[in-house]
Amino acid sequence: MIGEKVIMVRIENVTVEFQSKEASFKAVKNVNLHIQEGEVFGIVGTSGAGKSTLLRTINLLQKPTSGKVWIDEEEITDYTGKSLRSVRHTIGMIFQHFNLIHTKTVFDNVAFPMLIAGTSQETINQRVPELLALVGLSDKRDVYPSQLSGGQKQRVGIARALANSPRILLCDEPTSALDLETTNAILELLKDINRTLGITTILITHEMDVIKKICTKVAVMDQGSVVEEGEVYDIFARPKHPFTQKLVAHTLNLELPSRIVNDLKGSLIKVVYNGDKAEEPILSDVIRTFGVNINVLHGKIEYINEKPLGVLILHMDGGVTRMGEIMNYLKERTASAEVFHG
Repeated sequence: MIGEKVIMVRIENVTVEFQSKEASFKAVKNVNLHIQEGEVFGIVGTSGAGKSTLLRTINLLQKPTSGKVWIDEEEITDYTGKSLRSVRHTIGMIFQHFNLIHTKTVFDNVAFPMLIAGTSQETINQRVPELLALVGLSDKRDVYPSQLSGGQKQRVGIARALANSPRILLCDEPTSALDLETTNAILELLKDINRTLGITTILITHEMDVIKKICTKVAVMDQGSVVEEGEVYDIFARPKHPFTQKLVAHTLNLELPSRIVNDLKGSLIKVVYNGDKAEEPILSDVIRTFGVNINVLHGKIEYINEKPLGVLILHMDGGVTRMGEIMNYLKERTASAEVFHG
């Protein structure tokens, strides 16, 4: 069908169980995911959620105990030897701690996957400078990893992952070892690569802020299971599972000092805006319509995949006689409104 999106990665009822002498442990529990061609798909969860194990099943660095893995409508679960190596050449991987060969130059680190794949030296000599230019390291080709910053090392890792022109890019916590400024630069680079090369990108992280900046869809993992999945904007605007709600609340960081909450007279109201309503003068309308005083104590409006999402914490004076009408007015014109104090 014309316009139908291709499912590039399909994970079907995948479980990964580790066995010891004393007991067994399920790191991944019956996960099902469909990842479309060209997406930037995020998998988020706290430490021990099973996200790294799940990511490694895609290129079979970790064999599933049960279930199936499909790459572009080809089931690869039982591949070994030559057939598995062939599939892995179409999947690049970026690691949390870079995994560079310290005795090789930047040029040779990037060239290494091509040597393994049997690429000619002529092609390597042409391809490596192109990749170094893509990641902004043309002037570092002859230096060693020890001479690079963390961000530069990860750029080498990205160039290496792209060496064999993969169709899929797996990113295992690619920014967790980097500072905030470098993290943003690396995420922008990955976003540009996805946009210009069309590579399906699958990224795992424990940070919702990373998901918000780069991903189009996200799966939330907790204790080995996917508890919620959807468009990134929808997950932030309307999280359904309690664990997801907790992650979103943490990243929004709208807590008030206890001294303010304890001393307030009146009501505290949390209002969530989304879509076009985040840009409308709703508070001004409330003040004008009901003749009340509203003080904004905390809040933000940010843009996720170019769509606005706003959260405000409001204080309304005590003695308001039309609180029910005001709350109904807010609920009709926003994504949600709730009194959580007073």
